[in-house]
Amino acid sequence: MKIKYLAAAFTLFMAMIMAYFWVETDRNEQTVLDMVYYNKELKNISRAADTGMERTDLETEYDCSLLFLTDGDYKFKLNEAISRGNVVLDYEKDGAIAGKIVWDRENLLQNQWKQQMRKISMAVCALVLLGGWILLAVVWYCFVRPFSTLKAFAAEIAKGNLDFPLPMEKGNFFGAFTESFDIMREELRRARENEYLANVSKKELVAELSHDIKTPVSAIKAVCEVLEVKEKNEDTLEKVGIIAAKADTIDRLAGNMFHATLEELEVLKVEPVEERSTLIPDMFKELKYYGDIRLENEIGECLLWMDRLRMEQVIDNIVNNSFKYAGTSVNVRFQDEKDGISITIKDKGKGVPAEELPLVTEKFFRGSNAAGESGSGLGMYLVKSFMEKMHGGVECFFDEGFGVTLFLKKV
Repeated sequence: MKIKYLAAAFTLFMAMIMAYFWVETDRNEQTVLDMVYYNKELKNISRAADTGMERTDLETEYDCSLLFLTDGDYKFKLNEAISRGNVVLDYEKDGAIAGKIVWDRENLLQNQWKQQMRKISMAVCALVLLGGWILLAVVWYCFVRPFSTLKAFAAEIAKGNLDFPLPMEKGNFFGAFTESFDIMREELRRARENEYLANVSKKELVAELSHDIKTPVSAIKAVCEVLEVKEKNEDTLEKVGIIAAKADTIDRLAGNMFHATLEELEVLKVEPVEERSTLIPDMFKELKYYGDIRLENEIGECLLWMDRLRMEQVIDNIVNNSFKYAGTSVNVRFQDEKDGISITIKDKGKGVPAEELPLVTEKFFRGSNAAGESGSGLGMYLVKSFMEKMHGGVECFFDEGFGVTLFLKKV
């Protein structure tokens, strides 16, 4: 409807301009045929001549010819002008006739016609220019502006603002297109809400599972306490102590899960504090039930940045992997360095292919040697994550067996 109104207004305006120039042209044509016009011009010429204007200037200014009685061809030119039907009036000077003033009526009409055509051409150009602007305005309003609105809408959606509404206007050419985009926004917002609810459900599930784990662990710890009181055999007491220590570790891990309500594994907190380096060999000795773990040398006494619980997990994950995949004895070597302590843990198995070594610490990666073995591919990923959060690092290598070098930074 808006385009129809604009088109009608443009047509009316153009018609008014054309009518104005048509009437103006007709009026001028009537003027050069009216003797009143020539009498006015005669008076103007007489006044100009009295002021001293030259003959050629008078003829150019008033578009006429002056014939003076003193001219040698006066009669010839006068007869020629009369025969051609030109307008001839007497030219008086000092109260006496000094000659004739001749107007070529046909030439005047032609000049005025050319002048009017120039005006009409200018008017048409102005109308075309105006029409072009109106057309551009219509194109911008009906086509470009809706796309600009869609651009701003897409930018907000890209920022994650799914509550940004997309206005829809009546009569918009892209109404269906706009409506589809707004439906897409609603679907994205609904999907985000569903994702949020799913994440909340996962957190609740983890919290419930961690709480349920604490119950059987508490029972294991209670049985261990009873055995420690009643059992007299030293070997059995040592094994009971290991079980109790591991049950305590599981209890603390379950507590972390319960309080953090894990959504991602990165939520696990690592809080390194100053710890004695001599705690590390004991962590290996507690794992001897896995198999043969040989400590090749003593660790240097110093203070290290370490989260004791996370360090126990790191060592447990590496040793467990060695016995599960290699099935050989594990050698441990400590090396005192300027900035910290390096711990090299190495088995004598086949290891992993060289091209897989850089991927061992990636999340969910399982090597080609893991076929048929249970696992989630998170053990070495957690090792790397925990070591980096303890200001240390980890490096995997193969040297007649799979090896891992851990680095802990000195205080």
